[in-house]
Amino acid sequence: MSTAPTADFVPVPLPDFVEHAPGEMQARAQAFYDGIRRRHTVREFASRPVPRALIETCLAAAGTAPSGANHQPWHFSVIGNAAMKARIRTAAEEEERAFYGGRAGAEWLAALRPLGTDPDKPFLEVAPWLICVFGARKSRSADGVVRKNYYVPESVSIATGFLIAALHHAGLATLTHTPAPMSFLNEICGRPDVEKPYILLVAGYPAANAHIPRHATEKKSLSEIATFHE
Repeated sequence: MSTAPTADFVPVPLPDFVEHAPGEMQARAQAFYDGIRRRHTVREFASRPVPRALIETCLAAAGTAPSGANHQPWHFSVIGNAAMKARIRTAAEEEERAFYGGRAGAEWLAALRPLGTDPDKPFLEVAPWLICVFGARKSRSADGVVRKNYYVPESVSIATGFLIAALHHAGLATLTHTPAPMSFLNEICGRPDVEKPYILLVAGYPAANAHIPRHATEKKSLSEIATFHE
């Protein structure tokens, strides 16, 4: 690929890459794995407050994620307001009752049984923060031009992964909640129709008596999830 400068492409030196010795690289990778493997999805949250500044820093980390054409097609609606959380819970539970009442189908419901989930979602009001992750088909660039976005689901998914890792690294628990459909989030959060809600991320401290399903501790081995071609 040509790297010659053009009117649109202006290369700059790689600003802040830090190379580590091979032994340190392995140690850092192991340390990250040891930390991230302690991440668990929880459904029992404490109402303890979490500083907004902490959430902002984690969101800034998510905003560094790669995206199609670097359009950064995500928007994070962050909700700590009790009335809004109550509205979201009401709307989400309405969809969940339909889901568990038959919309999901027998196979899907059977797959969920080991997780112990049901239509009741009290964590949507108990946890201090809800983060609604939206992806935009179109958005405005820094110079004010409205443009089409590319690879929106992929880009939003990567940014959400960054966010979950950042929140966990900071010391918080999370839950990825995906009631379907989620269009009610556009209305409650005041987001335009060109944005699609992808995930409702719950963030806060786990409750003192929090549990996780044993099924969730069963992770596939490396040999099951990766193939090397050398």
